[in-house]
Amino acid sequence: MKIRNYQSTDILAIRRLFKRTVLQINAADYTPQQLTAWIGPDNEQVTAAWQKSLSAHTALVAVQADQIVGFADMSASGYLDRLYVDADCQRQGIATTLVAELESQVDCERYTTAASITARPFFESRGYQVVQAQCVVRDGIQMTNYLMAKPG
Repeated sequence: MKIRNYQSTDILAIRRLFKRTVLQINAADYTPQQLTAWIGPDNEQVTAAWQKSLSAHTALVAVQADQIVGFADMSASGYLDRLYVDADCQRQGIATTLVAELESQVDCERYTTAASITARPFFESRGYQVVQAQCVVRDGIQMTNYLMAKPG
């Protein structure tokens, strides 16, 4: 596996990976309606917003056999915005490697993330602690996630 910086040409592959992972992996903890709201619309405006956000953050992709198998991004303040690993590549250390690399590149006093129910155990294993449970509303659909933090 190779970790490299995000490139703007990665956006479509990343969006596909995101959708596939949410639908397959997070389905154990969220309803079909919640998953649909989480994924949101698939249009040029959303893709452009992701492109802008990823370009503004420290963003990394994991590549195996010339395929993107994971990605993650973190703001300069230490907020881990997105972390997704392809549904077929779970539990291979990809997420751990991506987070460790981001934490080594972004120097801050505290790292934070809004972790899904599914991702909470992963972040706890990396030293993050729940600050509070949150109820997020997207397209009128409520879903739970957790504000988590760890010292930098």
